[in-house]
Amino acid sequence: MSMAGNLRKVTGLGKAAGLRKVARLARRQPRVDLSHPARSPLGSSVVNCVTYQDGVRVPTCHDLVDAVKMVRKTGEGFVWLGLHEPTDGEFAGIAELFDLHPLAVEDAVEAHQRPKLEHYGNTLFAVFKTVCYVEHERLTATSEVVNTGEIMVFVGEDFVITVRHGRHGSLGPLREELEAHPHQLSKGPAAVLHAIADLVVDDYLSVTDAVQADIDQVETDVFSENGARLDPGRIYQMKRELLELKRAVVPLSRPVEDLATRPIRVVPPEIQAYFRDVLDHLIRAKDQIAAFDELLNSILQAHLAQVTVAQNEDMRKITAWAAIIAVPTMVCGVYGMNFDHMPELHWQFGYPLAMAVMAGACVVLYRGFRRNGWL
Repeated sequence: MSMAGNLRKVTGLGKAAGLRKVARLARRQPRVDLSHPARSPLGSSVVNCVTYQDGVRVPTCHDLVDAVKMVRKTGEGFVWLGLHEPTDGEFAGIAELFDLHPLAVEDAVEAHQRPKLEHYGNTLFAVFKTVCYVEHERLTATSEVVNTGEIMVFVGEDFVITVRHGRHGSLGPLREELEAHPHQLSKGPAAVLHAIADLVVDDYLSVTDAVQADIDQVETDVFSENGARLDPGRIYQMKRELLELKRAVVPLSRPVEDLATRPIRVVPPEIQAYFRDVLDHLIRAKDQIAAFDELLNSILQAHLAQVTVAQNEDMRKITAWAAIIAVPTMVCGVYGMNFDHMPELHWQFGYPLAMAVMAGACVVLYRGFRRNGWL
C-alpha cells in the first residue's frame, strides 16, 4: 500500500487521488503551496506527508506506518505530517499511530486555544496564534484589520505533526525553504518547530508595521482641521483590532522563553540558541503593541478633548449671539407694553432714538465678543 493509501486508511479519507499523484504534480510544478486548501490536490485535511533523512526529502513508496517504523528502526530522520482543520475521525488514527495524548488531540482538533507549550511524555505540544493584516482602502468603524488563525505542532524524537486552522499561515513555502537548506533541516524535528515559531513571530512584526500605518493615519485625521468631527468608532475599532493582535502575541512569551532557556528533551541546546533570537523578535513585537495601545489611548483622549473644546466654542457663540439679541428684545418688550403714560411713545424722535440705542448696544456687544474670541 502507498503512503497515500495508508493516510486515507489512517485518517478515514477515501479520496481517489493519492500522494503519488501529488508528488508528480509537485515535480511538474515546483514550489506549489500544498498547504493552501484551494491549491492542494489532496482535497482533504492532509496537506503533505514527507520523510526526511539528513535534511533531505526521502522518495519512498512505503505507507505511513512503514515509514514511521523505518525511521524508528534506523534511528535516522523523521516524518513531517501536515494537516489542515482535521475532524475527530480524521485525526483519531494519526493520534493512535503516534501515541498522542487525548487532551492535546482535543486541543488540536477544536482549535481556539491560547498560545502555550505542553509536555506529554516524550512529545511536545505547542500552540501558535497566526495573524495576517487585512488590506482595506480606508479604515472605518467596522473595518477588519487583523485576522487570526492557529498552528498546533506535535514534536517527537522522530516526527513533526502540524495542524493548521484558518485560511492563512500556510506552511508550504516554509517546508520548501527548509528543504532548500538541508543542513538546518538535518537537526531534526526541533528545527521545524523553530522555523514555525520564527515564521509566526516574523508575521507579528509585519502586521505591527502595517497596523502602525493605520494608527498614523488616524492620528493625522484627529489632529487635522476637522479632527473634532472624526468618527470615534474608527479609534475604538483600532483598539479592538489591536486587542486581537495582543491576544495572539503576548501569551506566546512564556512558551518561547521556555523553549529558549529550559532543558527540553526533544529540543537540543543548539536549537535553543535559535529560539533566543525568536524571543528577541517577540519582545520587540510586544513592545510595539504596548506602545500602540498607549498611543491609541492618547489619541482617543485628544479627540475627546477636541470635541469638548468644539462644544465649548459653539456654546460661547450661542451665548454671545443670545446676549446681543437680548438688547433689542428687552427694548421692544418694554415699549410693547403700551402704557398710557410713556412719554417716548408720543415723542417725535422716540422711534429713531430707540432704534439707535438698540443698534449701538448691539454693535458694542458684538465688537466686545469678537475682541474676546467669542465670535
